[in-house]
Amino acid sequence: MKIVAGLGCIDDYIRLVQAGADEVFCGFVPYEWNKTYGNLFPLNRREVLYYNVQINSYEDMKILKKMEEKCKVPVTITLNYLYYIEEQYELIADIMKKLIDIGFTEFIIADLSLIVYLKEKGLKCSIQLSGECSEINRLAVKFLNQFDLKRYIFHRKNTIEDMKAIINDNRDSNIEYEAFILNERCHYTGAFCSSLHCDELHHLCKVPYELCKIDVKCSNFPLVDKRMEEYYSFSVDEEDYSSDFNDDNYILGSTGCGICSLMKLKKAGVTHLKVVGRGNFIDIMEKDIKNLKKSLDILDSAHNEESFLIETKQSILEGKCSKSCYYK
Repeated sequence: MKIVAGLGCIDDYIRLVQAGADEVFCGFVPYEWNKTYGNLFPLNRREVLYYNVQINSYEDMKILKKMEEKCKVPVTITLNYLYYIEEQYELIADIMKKLIDIGFTEFIIADLSLIVYLKEKGLKCSIQLSGECSEINRLAVKFLNQFDLKRYIFHRKNTIEDMKAIINDNRDSNIEYEAFILNERCHYTGAFCSSLHCDELHHLCKVPYELCKIDVKCSNFPLVDKRMEEYYSFSVDEEDYSSDFNDDNYILGSTGCGICSLMKLKKAGVTHLKVVGRGNFIDIMEKDIKNLKKSLDILDSAHNEESFLIETKQSILEGKCSKSCYYK
């Protein structure tokens, strides 16, 4: 399984590669898009302008391409907003053409209408279906196969059994499959999230709340299910890293971790593992990738799942295990 890491700034590319990333993905929002649509219509679900979440100039993309050619670690561009209005398709196609001219031919897309539009335009590129599209079962993927997609990126709520059923149904194809492995185990499903990830407002997914029946006040009514309470409970103070990060307060995949399920994911047929990181501290991303790489090395030599878990918990997790498990 290959490691796919999120990039928020071209300066971090080398460090991600040296840490062990096999692929890198990044967002790109050029000036002409921001000038016309601002951050209310983001290209890639990141309505952020003031910190390193995406790249904003073609010149930076040219530099990144030179780095890619030197390091031989491919870069994929995300265009994974849920939908675009009709007038935007032509501009998006023009942006993609310019990126293709620079040398980037891999794109992550969530909007099926945009995929159809690009096919009709005859744009020569490879498309990975974003997890924001929320394909959920083998029947959905059977329908989506008509679009000649290179990879399916499973969304956060796919179970390993879902993934296995989908992959088994497509054994005769060369399709790749990517699953979340570290960070941002958001309790929303991307396709049904209407929150903004902007500078002015705190992310909705990080606002603490209680789950209850809508006809009863939450303060006087217990949570519906203990399992749901464990899954949805969220504390901003516990989950957010402060700027004084150091080795003592580092926890592998502190906001979402699937390390313990690596063997199950491998047996299911998952080919790529996503380390979410756009906007994350590069020091944390670097350590996450290195530790994931070590875990994969342990996986290769492990005789069974039990031996893998024992060695991983001893040598990688060291007792600092994230409570935000992706796959239980």
